[in-house]
Amino acid sequence: MTKTFYVTTAISYVNSKPHMGHAMEVVEADSMARYHRLLGDNTYFLTGTDEHGSKIYKLAQERGVSPLEICDENAKKFQDLKKVLNLSNDDFIRTSDKKRHYPAVQKLWQKLVEQGDIYKDKYEGLYCSGCEAFLSEKDLVDGKCPNHNAEPEKLTEENYFFKLSKYTDQILSLLESDKYEIVPTLRKKEILNVVKEGLRDVSFSRPKSVLPWGIPVPGDDEQVMYVWCDALTNYISALGYADEGKLYQKFWEKADEVVHVIGKDIVRFHVAIWPAMLLAAGIRIPSKAVIHGFITSDGQKMSKSLGNVIDPVEVAEKYGTDPLRYYILKEIPVGKDGDFTFERFQELYNADLANNLGNLVNRVLSMIQRYEIDLVDGLENELHVEIKRSLDAYHEHWQRFEIHLACEDLRALLVQANQYVDQKKPWELAKSDKDSLRAVLYTLYQVLVTASVMMTPIMPETALKLQQKLGLPELKSFQESAEILPSRKLEAGDALFPRLEG
Repeated sequence: MTKTFYVTTAISYVNSKPHMGHAMEVVEADSMARYHRLLGDNTYFLTGTDEHGSKIYKLAQERGVSPLEICDENAKKFQDLKKVLNLSNDDFIRTSDKKRHYPAVQKLWQKLVEQGDIYKDKYEGLYCSGCEAFLSEKDLVDGKCPNHNAEPEKLTEENYFFKLSKYTDQILSLLESDKYEIVPTLRKKEILNVVKEGLRDVSFSRPKSVLPWGIPVPGDDEQVMYVWCDALTNYISALGYADEGKLYQKFWEKADEVVHVIGKDIVRFHVAIWPAMLLAAGIRIPSKAVIHGFITSDGQKMSKSLGNVIDPVEVAEKYGTDPLRYYILKEIPVGKDGDFTFERFQELYNADLANNLGNLVNRVLSMIQRYEIDLVDGLENELHVEIKRSLDAYHEHWQRFEIHLACEDLRALLVQANQYVDQKKPWELAKSDKDSLRAVLYTLYQVLVTASVMMTPIMPETALKLQQKLGLPELKSFQESAEILPSRKLEAGDALFPRLEG
């Protein structure tokens, strides 16, 4: 049965260019969108940029330009990831968008006011400019923000507040019942502990005299909205929440599944503040928050001072987009921290892509052409069983967001197929048993067809190249791959992945 699936990333802050962490998040979300399209689901994939706040304002002052010029410059770098990483996002939302985003945010603010959940008060607190967030003493490590290793500044301001504390019990119930499911469960335990301690009301605005760059608070020209109501609302502003049109109704209010893909450093905002805002406004709650970890380089946090920052754009341009996507999705399990090293990248590339996949494709297509085999016989049972087992496991892992295991299911099928070639020795069957040869090569052809669809969410460009080599049109669903008949227009051609040397 066709379902409606909506997947989003967190929106990226535009004070600098994209880094490997951004690439990991957006590729994970893209792979989910592509998988659901293969299932035949109505799918919508959103990403975008967060463009307000003090860091942008200060950077603009330092450069002597407007904040919007900074945003335009860096937002383009994030938009360009669509081509660099071969993303399939349906939309890209910018929070500086006055036509789509501003009206939606101000409408939601007004809903919270009508509910009696916005009030004005004086606030004294610790503010981390790196996080663009107020922190409590217990958030600090040795008096510093753990994310930025910097002491927060003490601020006293009169702001608007949101009554987050009012929704503590409802949030707790949503999380414990998995009506708002947290993936993986490790992150669920962490946030449950925070919620059980009791949620505190949060600052929802900042004085315009301190921060002019932001969305104006309705009815108060002296205040601009703080990040929560502004940034988080992007998930519905992009769908047209302002007028609650068809897109919003289809992919939010009536969607079968709404999934946020986010980093572990912003869990509290998405799992406590965001659903509380939605509850207050009478808007449906997301289905799941899929939470990824951080990505390091040679076991160390990437930083300019250490000189170990890896640019995903440079990696993709040098080695190809699909090898980078494969590394991210296979080597870094969703929910856990992961490491990127060029040594491991090359090892994985040569073993899995050049040898396992590329070698199999070359062997099978070359033999079919060399022996002029007409592929008409049915599958041999032994590898047929392996195809079905791999597909069943693959689907199960995708449903649990275990993308790295879905990658392993694909790899394992290709390993089995290579072993099958060595076991059956088609080059010997060609001398004495053409019927068996025909059946063996037909079986291997079907493995490649199945593998091409399995790899579509992971390596879409390679999947399409393989289907072209198999003489097939682009396969857009698992159903199509199950019904396909062998083509006579095979193209062995160049290797899919030439080995990396050195």
